[in-house]
Amino acid sequence: MITVLLADDHALVRRGFTLMLDAQPDLRVVGEAADGAEAVELCRRLRPDVVLMDLHMPGLDGVRATEVITAELPEVRVLALSTFDLDENVVAALRAGAGGFLPKDVSPEELIEGVRVVHRGEAAVAPRLLTRLIGTFVRAGRPAPAASGAAGLDGLTSREREILVLIARGRSNPEIAAELSVSASTVKNHVTSLFAKIGVRDRAQAVIVAYEAALVRPGE
Repeated sequence: MITVLLADDHALVRRGFTLMLDAQPDLRVVGEAADGAEAVELCRRLRPDVVLMDLHMPGLDGVRATEVITAELPEVRVLALSTFDLDENVVAALRAGAGGFLPKDVSPEELIEGVRVVHRGEAAVAPRLLTRLIGTFVRAGRPAPAASGAAGLDGLTSREREILVLIARGRSNPEIAAELSVSASTVKNHVTSLFAKIGVRDRAQAVIVAYEAALVRPGE
């Protein structure tokens, strides 16, 4: 059973998500928060597997709440939600440790699968959507803080750096394996190693590191 905490300042939205998720045999909503501060407190008390985190809430917003939760409770995964596809707060939430991002108007099936994917420790963001999202802000000249993993890039092998670039271009592990003519398990081992070296949790954060280190550029 995957336990889920809902964080959204609209009661009607929380109710809809609850009905949707509780209808699944493997999902259960264990709590609801109306703002970021309440989300943090409930996470400390309930230790849910996944938090559905609205990024735009009064008081402590979803980005800051995500940062606190992922720092204090790394076993709790956060799936960020926003009304807007291209929202600079989404990039901030991914930097803060969110395991993925979905727009609020996704289908029920996509939302349910997103919760399951994040719970598995994977990024619940379509790779090409993620690169388009980040690329938009890079192209627009948005200021970005130095990536925390930038220093670790020097420690990557040439193959690990090559795989990081392919991840940033939206390739899945099977696609990378086919392109490099290696096995999927070999790619997985390289990915695990490079994530540890650059200090990221998942593909979402790895893509941000690659963009901020200029390993890839928008439009490539």
